[in-house]
Amino acid sequence: MKFDLYNQNGEVSGSAILPKEIFEVPLNNDLVHQVAVSLMANKRQVSAHAKTRGEVRGGGKKPWRQKGTGRARAGSSRSPIWKGGGVTHGPRNDRIFEREIPKKMRRKALFMVLSEKAKNKNLIILDKIELTNGKTKEMAQVMLKLPCKKSKTLIAMPNYDKRIFLASRNIKKTSIDDARNLNVLDLLNSKYLLITKGTVKTIQETFLK
Repeated sequence: MKFDLYNQNGEVSGSAILPKEIFEVPLNNDLVHQVAVSLMANKRQVSAHAKTRGEVRGGGKKPWRQKGTGRARAGSSRSPIWKGGGVTHGPRNDRIFEREIPKKMRRKALFMVLSEKAKNKNLIILDKIELTNGKTKEMAQVMLKLPCKKSKTLIAMPNYDKRIFLASRNIKKTSIDDARNLNVLDLLNSKYLLITKGTVKTIQETFLK
């Protein structure tokens, strides 16, 4: 697949060849949904935790004798029906929400989403990204010259470049990551994907193994 190649001035300077194994994969909505849900579940953090009667401090002594008081029987002041007692059927932090998805399915779903980005012209390829001062303002000016201006964009770099990462992380509606960390959820959460020619090679080396 041939795709337009932009320079930092927002001009089409040539074309790039995209591998069909990655950027021409038919969409399967069910598979993409399954992988996206699993990624969200794996990111979920369970913090709510209610103590049971066995975990609440105190309550070891029987409040009063079994018979002869006229009151109901009570074995512990930490019973769930007592104030300050344990909680019955409360939230627990030992719940497991993680879902395991086979590696081949995750990669296939990733290729499908990448293919959709290319098909819908939501993929932007730069010949290179070079910043003179490494300032956020400089990177923001580059973004404004491209079709993704003012839209939610994910920048995928071929490798970690501290200057570019620091210059991009504070731009509104923009996120940046290494290409080897690409996943379905991040792509679905961004309208545009901005990559460089080197990123395509990194994606091939990382996911076509």
